[in-house]
Amino acid sequence: MADLPDALAEIVGADHLFVGTAISDDYAHDEALTVTAQLPVAVVLPADTAQVAAVLRLADALGVPVTARGSGTGLSGACTPSADGIVVSFERMTAILEIDEENHVAVVQPGVTLAELDEALAPHGLVYPVFPGEYSASLGGNVATNAGGMRAVKYGVTRHHVIGLEAVLASGETIRTGGKLVKTSTGYDLTQLIVGSEGTLALVTEATVKLYPRAEFQATVLAPFPTVDAVTAAVPRVVASGIGPLILEYIDMLTMSAMTTHFGFDLGIPAEVKDTALAYLVVMMEQHDAERLDDDVARLAEHLSDLGAIDVYVLPPQAAGALIDGREKAFWLAKANGADDIVDVVVPRAAIPEFMATVAELAQETGSWIAGCGHAGDGNVHLGVFQPDPEIRDRLLHRLFEAGMAVGGTISGEHGLGTEKQRYFLELEDPVKIDLMRRIKTAFDPHGILNPGKIFG
Repeated sequence: MADLPDALAEIVGADHLFVGTAISDDYAHDEALTVTAQLPVAVVLPADTAQVAAVLRLADALGVPVTARGSGTGLSGACTPSADGIVVSFERMTAILEIDEENHVAVVQPGVTLAELDEALAPHGLVYPVFPGEYSASLGGNVATNAGGMRAVKYGVTRHHVIGLEAVLASGETIRTGGKLVKTSTGYDLTQLIVGSEGTLALVTEATVKLYPRAEFQATVLAPFPTVDAVTAAVPRVVASGIGPLILEYIDMLTMSAMTTHFGFDLGIPAEVKDTALAYLVVMMEQHDAERLDDDVARLAEHLSDLGAIDVYVLPPQAAGALIDGREKAFWLAKANGADDIVDVVVPRAAIPEFMATVAELAQETGSWIAGCGHAGDGNVHLGVFQPDPEIRDRLLHRLFEAGMAVGGTISGEHGLGTEKQRYFLELEDPVKIDLMRRIKTAFDPHGILNPGKIFG
């Protein structure tokens, strides 16, 4: 171990190795509210797959833990390093290797951010549709956590768009999975096994992702409702209508008020409507033709009125942009207002009313304040939990996750388990499934060096 820095410097170069006081605190944590920061022994910035493989061969031989890091925007503690471990940061591996217009795919290195990829795709009239709310997030991090976001109601989550990977195993062996194929039925799907594995199975060094034609026209509709139940009951009916929203979000009254105040925008809603609305539905539509978009908006407005909306507003572009931007920054808003934790339970769409009723009961029973918004179109409920007592909060979260699973949901829809949600996963999930996952982990990583302590504890 004393020779580890010298050995790492030989692989990545002394200028791309940080040890001791040269390690920035940023490498010690992600954005999870409850995570305990931990500095590693070393941080390496490899330039290519060969260097990643060499680092892993060294770490595996010495039994040194390795944690991969993208932009550090995760919310579960998944990229928190081990005290005796190495962080492999992909901030130098930022190449967009190919934009294939004929096959509608892009091939990218893991350090490429969503913002960089979007900027490169715009001139081609193409888009990578996954957007988890933070454009500084890296593609590698998105792959590791199976990131979702507001557009998942139309396009799905990361695993629906990753069709090929280059990845380095703990042994230093490099594998390629999938490719520019739209389908395959050839053995186990290793691509999908690695997606969402939080860096515990392999380190992704290249991803092939699907692209789509970029729609030219968009419109955003805001519908205030008299109750949260009315909003959540309307969601499955909007999805079933065939209108096909790009974004379908609910925002409760407290969160909407905090957003407009904190970010300083005015949606032009009359005071008498604000006074009676307890929740809002935000629907964004996109089309390649302006007239078709107008028709969709008219149908949607009529549908929302029939479903009990107090009123329906088609927002002007500036207000729409401010609202969507504010919703995307809801985590930062909750953090600024002193939230003690953020959870992202996902349940079947039709079960949202039942689950939210249980959330309200649990908040009252425990003397907690739970405010939220969510990707209502895919049942992903994001809740800011305000309960400073850690013991009460732990019991509350256990019961909250248990309630979600009771209606057919899971603990996390897109944030992952990391270190911060793992105990609930281990307590509530089927032990047979957990044991099978452990065996898969062992097959990929026999010595357990890849992101130890994540998912399984």
